[in-house]
Amino acid sequence: MQKPIKVGVVGYGMAAQVMHLPFLTTLQDYRVVSILERHNSLSAEKYPSFRIVRSFEELIADPETDLIVITTPNDTHFPYSKQALLAGKHVVVEKPFTITSSDAKELIALSGKTGKTLTVFHNRRYVNDFLTIREILDKKLLGEKIVEFEAHYDRYRPGPKPNAWREENIPGSGIFFDLGAHLVDQVLCLFGAPKTLQANLRLQRPHARVNDYFDCRLDYGFLRVILKGGMLVREPGPRYMIHGTEGSFIKYGEDPQEPLLKTGVLPTAPHWGEESPEQWGLLHTEKDGQVIKERYPSLPGHYAGYYEDLAATLLQGAPLKVKPEQAYNVMRILEMAVESDRTGCTVEVNGLMPTVYE
Repeated sequence: MQKPIKVGVVGYGMAAQVMHLPFLTTLQDYRVVSILERHNSLSAEKYPSFRIVRSFEELIADPETDLIVITTPNDTHFPYSKQALLAGKHVVVEKPFTITSSDAKELIALSGKTGKTLTVFHNRRYVNDFLTIREILDKKLLGEKIVEFEAHYDRYRPGPKPNAWREENIPGSGIFFDLGAHLVDQVLCLFGAPKTLQANLRLQRPHARVNDYFDCRLDYGFLRVILKGGMLVREPGPRYMIHGTEGSFIKYGEDPQEPLLKTGVLPTAPHWGEESPEQWGLLHTEKDGQVIKERYPSLPGHYAGYYEDLAATLLQGAPLKVKPEQAYNVMRILEMAVESDRTGCTVEVNGLMPTVYE
């Protein structure tokens, strides 16, 4: 394949506008050639060069298009990805990968059969807190072993969000599949597969039709992982709390990239992804026999890294960083957590695919 990689985008909602197009239109390795808007032409004002199409079939029929980026609701991920792969296109699909792990497994097999790259947009690997935590763990600054890892994805939205399909009672909706998928992927990247899990999913707001709270606990034996998210957290606590045999790391606040993107700031802006020192996490540990308690500098967030890594795969044959097998494993964990919530039982983790995290 020659660059630029020619892209067709499915949908022009918030995900496309905020999380994909700012990178696809500023990275030199990509050129968006078409976008699917079934009834409107909203993209024309900001992106007049895009060809607007009215059907998915028209989008994937274009022989010029190399890559299809799917940003539509979760229940479309499987059929759209399948059609795109069969049409000979590479595919980026929003998380969660699919509605079921069996659908995910079918897509992985189809990707292998067609020889086309299939990857899932797990962009929370490219945020400042996760990048910083991975560096701290790689350096063993908290000791040889981590004993507890707690991560939160909390918001405060007491009322319904207008026209929000994620709050409707349809397959794949609810915040556990939406936000929980990010946290599960991060934990699998850091620690691999747990032994067992236990989960509690709830509807806390009076209008809620699907889960708007989750508490998922993964047991590794020596390590216990706590993943929580809710929509009624007006005063958030730490986003991450990590305790090891020699120290702790506590991190408040949110990576700055998404708020900037929502206000229209492009990722080409100076000091992109950098966090102010006041937001750095607290490292309290022992180093060279001395107890230290200090702010640990946050690495810059870099969402663009997802598409840079993908371009290296498509253009240079580099190993794929976000592998579909990894996204399948996220789906399996989500499914087992739903089963744990349904039965009220601890579930033994099984059926994950072997994979290597680059």
